[in-house]
This record gives sequence, structure tokens and C-alpha cells, in this order.
Amino acid sequence: MLIIAHRGASTLAPENTLKAFTLAFEQQSDGIEFDTYQHDDAIIVFHDKTLGRTTNGSGFLLQTSLADLKQLDAGEGEVIPTLEEVLATVPDGALCNIEVKHLRNAEAWVQDVKRAVEDAQINPNSLLISSFNHHWLAEISALWPQVAIGALTATYALDATYCARQLKAKSINIALDVVNADFVNAAKQEGLDVYVYTVDEPEDMLQLKLWGVTGIFTNVPEIAKRVVG
Repeated sequence: MLIIAHRGASTLAPENTLKAFTLAFEQQSDGIEFDTYQHDDAIIVFHDKTLGRTTNGSGFLLQTSLADLKQLDAGEGEVIPTLEEVLATVPDGALCNIEVKHLRNAEAWVQDVKRAVEDAQINPNSLLISSFNHHWLAEISALWPQVAIGALTATYALDATYCARQLKAKSINIALDVVNADFVNAAKQEGLDVYVYTVDEPEDMLQLKLWGVTGIFTNVPEIAKRVVG
């Protein structure tokens, strides 16, 4: 079972920062998960629509210039990173789950991500592009059929047949409160990977490993590696 650091090692470092991602790999995480917005000037790695919760700024992310975003403190002196900067922290073979929070132009997004991946010398097979907006995933998949996509769900178990055969997803990324053993079995029968978020308690980690899920997203990757190996 893969251990994916949710927004990096986000209990010990500010979420979605280079410090959090670097620490996650120092703790032997199998990969990282992070959130992205398609900004005018770059693909920005950030979770919220607004700046107040995790920075010393205010207002809306997408209404703030990249230059101004780079002046903000995202915690412990960290700055808000771009996709290129995050990919530069990723070692060979590690999984990168890129969650799409905002997509304005799919064609431009695909071009920008491909360029960032190439510049960072990341194997495209190490990418998993996820979103709650499955229409965006379909657009991305149509433009970039080789990239793996993951259908996100928070409140109900997605139909595995639809995800595999129509959406052509590689995985379903499902909330811990929703997943159960029957769902995992149904997804695996369709050839889908199953990733579960957000898993921070050891008993949940062990249960999910028993069910045979592909991986978990966790805020405590060091503990998860110790619990499930």
C-alpha cells in the first residue's frame, strides 16, 4: 500500500510548500499529493480559493498577481510554490498526484504541465491527475490520453464501471468515510486503483491495507510508513 503525503508532510510543515514536500520524501513517502490552480502566469500549488487561512495575505488567489503571491508568507517563511518548483523536489519514481482545483483552458494546462514535467525530468507515468470535476478530467484525458486520471469523490461511492469504461480513469480517490470493502472489490474488478483520503489514524491504515487499497493520502507519512511498512 502506497503512502502518499497529503499536501506534503503537512502536520510538521506548512501545507503545499516546498518544505512540506521535501520533508515528505525525507520521511520515505511513496509520493505527494497537492492542489493546483491555473493562474494567468503559472500553475500555482495552493489549496484554498482565498489566501487568509494559510498565508499572511487576504483576498482571492486568482485575483492576485504571481509577483504578489510570491511576496506572501505561506508559513515558516515558505512561499507559495509553482508546479515547476514542486516537481523539482520529486525523486525518481515517486508518485505525483496533481489535484486540479481550477481549470480555465485545458489545452494550455496540458501544455504547461507537459513542459513542467519535461523540465523536471519526471516520468509522466508517475503522474496521477485528479479532480472532483470529472468534466475537467475528461477534457484533460482527451488531450493527453497517456496520462493517468483519478476520479475524486467525497460524499458517495462512484460507479466503478463508469469510471473505468467511460471516464477511462486509472483510479478512484475516495474519502475515508465513504469507502468500504465492497467498493474496493468492485473497483479492483474493473481494473481501477483505489486511493483513500485522508487517513491519519493507525487503525484505519491497517484496515485499508487489509482491504487491499492501492494507497492512502495522509498528513502523517512518517507514522504511516511505520504502521504499514
